[in-house]
Amino acid sequence: MDAIVKSFPSPGTGDTRPTQKEAEEAVRVLLRWAGDDPEREGLLDTPARVAKAYKELFSGYAQAPEDVLGRTFEEVGGYDDIVLVRDIPFFSHCEHHMVPIIGKAHVAYLPDRRVLGLSKIARVVDIFGRRLQTQETMTAQIAQAIDETLRPRGVAVMIEAEHMCMAMRGVQKQGSTTLTTTFTGSFKTEAAEQARFMSMIRGFR
Repeated sequence: MDAIVKSFPSPGTGDTRPTQKEAEEAVRVLLRWAGDDPEREGLLDTPARVAKAYKELFSGYAQAPEDVLGRTFEEVGGYDDIVLVRDIPFFSHCEHHMVPIIGKAHVAYLPDRRVLGLSKIARVVDIFGRRLQTQETMTAQIAQAIDETLRPRGVAVMIEAEHMCMAMRGVQKQGSTTLTTTFTGSFKTEAAEQARFMSMIRGFR
């Protein structure tokens, strides 16, 4: 999983992204290419709306997971068993077609004297979700970010998602779900820990 978590320039620090005006003009070009008229009343404000929406949908490029995960807690009362945050909803976009990926992530780790605030795990899922993604890469990125920051005894990540590039175009198979997993440390080397992780996800629904 080396070199999966990429750094991206923050706005104003060597950022070479197009301007807002250039982004809006690109939307106008796409509207014309699709066969519509960007000058008609219903589309006049669409370029600005799309640029604003993209800024939110892809806000993960401006955030660093290490900043979110930086603070950990050592007062755990001797707890050293699995910590699992299950059913974390997310929205992402396929890097091949730029259409939505809609799913949920299950993230667990085995603490080694330190734990994370539970909301931090959900925020890391959002950071990587709000980028152009493949599900496989996103699964590995979440695991690597937690593994490198917290240094737990192991990390387990499962993502279940529906890809609109399969549902809306191409084979047009609605309702199909893709599952991906990544394991590090004890979750990778000990089958019993993997089984417990899967049981905790599936066993209490």
